[in-house]
Amino acid sequence: KEQGVDNLCKFQVADALDQPFDDNTFDLVWSLESGEHMPDKQQFVNELFRVATPGGRIIIVTWCHRDLEEGETSLSKKEEKLLAKINRAYYLPRWCSVNDYVELLKQKGATDIRSEDWSYII
Repeated sequence: KEQGVDNLCKFQVADALDQPFDDNTFDLVWSLESGEHMPDKQQFVNELFRVATPGGRIIIVTWCHRDLEEGETSLSKKEEKLLAKINRAYYLPRWCSVNDYVELLKQKGATDIRSEDWSYII
């Protein structure tokens, strides 16, 4: 209101796994540091796609664990222990990797998928 843009945007609290928006509502869906809070990553991605218009853009910025290397089936015990500690401190469900998100996006038919690892900043 102070800036005179209250008619241009609206903030709403809602369940990201069951959003109150019609299908194909937004040409840009931006999820900023919320994916790590989602207990069902598949449903989270499904909802992002549902509310995005065909050809719309979806941006997901979230905490992820590292991608597994060729031949690995899981993170190391040390990594799992560290993630469990973080999850307890922040009340988070299990994390997934960037590659896990990429695969979920591909399953939904996403094209031009781009990813970037920002962990070097930490």
